[in-house]
Amino acid sequence: MNAVGEDARLAAVHSYRLLGGPRPVVLDELTRLAGAVLGTPMATVTLIDAEREWFAGKTGVPGDGGPLTTSFAAPVVDTREPLVVEDTLAEPRYRAWDCVQGAPNIRFWAGVPLVDEDGHTLGSLCVLDDKPGTVGDRQLDLLRTMAGQAAGHLAALRNRQLLAEIGDELSRAISREEDFVATVSHELRTPVTTIQGYLELLVDNEELAPYRRLIDPIQRNGERLVRMVDHLLAGTRPAAAPLPLLRAGTDLAAVAEAAAASCRGQAAQRDVPIVIEAGAGPYSVPGDFTRLSQAAEHLVRNAVLFSGSGQTVTLRVTATSLEVLDSGAGIPADELPHVAERFYRGQFARDQAVPGVGLGLSIADRIMRAHGGSLTVESAGPDRGTCARMTVPK
Repeated sequence: MNAVGEDARLAAVHSYRLLGGPRPVVLDELTRLAGAVLGTPMATVTLIDAEREWFAGKTGVPGDGGPLTTSFAAPVVDTREPLVVEDTLAEPRYRAWDCVQGAPNIRFWAGVPLVDEDGHTLGSLCVLDDKPGTVGDRQLDLLRTMAGQAAGHLAALRNRQLLAEIGDELSRAISREEDFVATVSHELRTPVTTIQGYLELLVDNEELAPYRRLIDPIQRNGERLVRMVDHLLAGTRPAAAPLPLLRAGTDLAAVAEAAAASCRGQAAQRDVPIVIEAGAGPYSVPGDFTRLSQAAEHLVRNAVLFSGSGQTVTLRVTATSLEVLDSGAGIPADELPHVAERFYRGQFARDQAVPGVGLGLSIADRIMRAHGGSLTVESAGPDRGTCARMTVPK
């Protein structure tokens, strides 16, 4: 890239005002989805500055960035093409890097360009693992989709900052709220996710196998704490405050895949298989991939938690809806009208100490209403299963 083009690119990177600042929660959430879909414990939205990389969003990765000399994302900016490194130790170029030899011990890296609305390559959306890996064409396509979502969210954040500067009071209120949420997330969520990243390394260390029974509960409870913080941040947003959305062509089948991937670990622990039923499509709707995936994940997680061992949770995709069906505990008729209320927990959840704070369906309902769609929950009664359906209008 010539000097003029690089200067314009760097000006674009700086225009988002994220370097050195709190990470937007929506980008953290997007990296969590990327890691779940690709099956990796780490993922980042990486911005490339003149001499360093900066994680504008991350999950499972310690630190906030590093020098360009050991940046996998920098070549993606130079070539504007995806980069996949299946085993860093097999590549002379990477094997001696500090991030390969030490934490986070990168063995696998796959990333796609992060291109903004003006055509500037800001950095990369990437997934990482401390074990060698591969990535298929479908997974790369999903990564490109999420990179487009990340670029769109960055543009929306910048636009709200600009509106706030010219005196739009609503934008100021939204900006203040997002700053608060980002700060709370940074102070509460970031330390826990960093601990989770190091725990992943400990789990894979065979020398620590005798201590696995101590590490596993710490890891599970760390994940539970992260989810609880996320739920509280999302579920206690003022009802009058608009929910920022990035509307784009979103594949409901990809939403189902992301939601299922996020819940498979918990489902495996409970011996609850997750099955996706989707034909050839198309399943494109005008929606925010990250938000819709969040809503779907809440529905799937609820279905898993309220299912017994061996009972299957099914995700059924249609042209405008995603249904989550289970054959588990079901919902009494008198509780159905209240299931989407904030902090509402039914009798079964209280009696069986089902994990959660009663915000999942409330968050999903709000996301669907922001899309002009709907969330419906149906059940034939106790022990008859539940069908939760999210519908997005074309």
